[in-house]
Amino acid sequence: MNYRHAYHAGNHADVLKHVVLARVIAHMKKKDKPFRVIDAHAGAGVYDLAGIEAGKTGEWEGGIGKLAEPFSAEAEDLLKPYRHVIAALNPGGGLRYYPGSPELALRLMRPQDRLLANELHPQDAVALERQYLHDPRCDVTAMDAETCLKARLPPPERRGVILIDPPYEAKNEAEKALRMLAHGLRRFAQGVFLLWYPLKADCTAETILAAVAEMGVPATLKAELRVREAFAAGGLAGSGLAILNAPWKLDEELRLLAPALAERLGLGDWGRATVAWLVEPR
Repeated sequence: MNYRHAYHAGNHADVLKHVVLARVIAHMKKKDKPFRVIDAHAGAGVYDLAGIEAGKTGEWEGGIGKLAEPFSAEAEDLLKPYRHVIAALNPGGGLRYYPGSPELALRLMRPQDRLLANELHPQDAVALERQYLHDPRCDVTAMDAETCLKARLPPPERRGVILIDPPYEAKNEAEKALRMLAHGLRRFAQGVFLLWYPLKADCTAETILAAVAEMGVPATLKAELRVREAFAAGGLAGSGLAILNAPWKLDEELRLLAPALAERLGLGDWGRATVAWLVEPR
């Protein structure tokens, strides 16, 4: 397990993933009943964009670094939860600290809601534990992500958001992510599942989306953000999320937000956004 998200924190993929996660949590909060967020690949929690790791890649400059200027009033209204968390992490203004998905979730959740943050990398797992040691809403584990979901689903609250966000470094990671998703749905069919996937010059995204569509879960939405052309050995050209049991009207929100993000984050004329149903709502 060599992947460290600190090198990639705040990049275009994080922006898409965290904007969507913030909107999903906003929808979950519309009901008084508590819910649980299960983050299967949680990372370290908070990232220093002035740190050594982020400085080596500078990826955040092409992501959150481009979001200083406001979008339209409609888009900004939908971005409020996401922007609120970033502002709270940087009370003096500017942009130095960026929230990982567990930090974003905890800052948006209510006192009655809970977070399970799981991270396998030993160094990041220790950082995660230290970060949330005193927050009674958070439980930190350091297990293999697949083992974590098998052990912790369904959640006691019977309402939940499950984020599956592997780095896709190993050859079998797409297969494993799909297996985790299928098993999770069998144990917790009503959960809102978010599966992140990369857009590269290979067939990973197509393979994942075809398998997700075959699962046949009503209200399965895909949201993609492409920032540049994909070519062999060219790395990450964009990313997407498959959202199963997507909250009502999330598709309308993302059809407004995703093109705005693509226009802002795309290189040259390469900014592209796609929001479409893989399986229609009932």
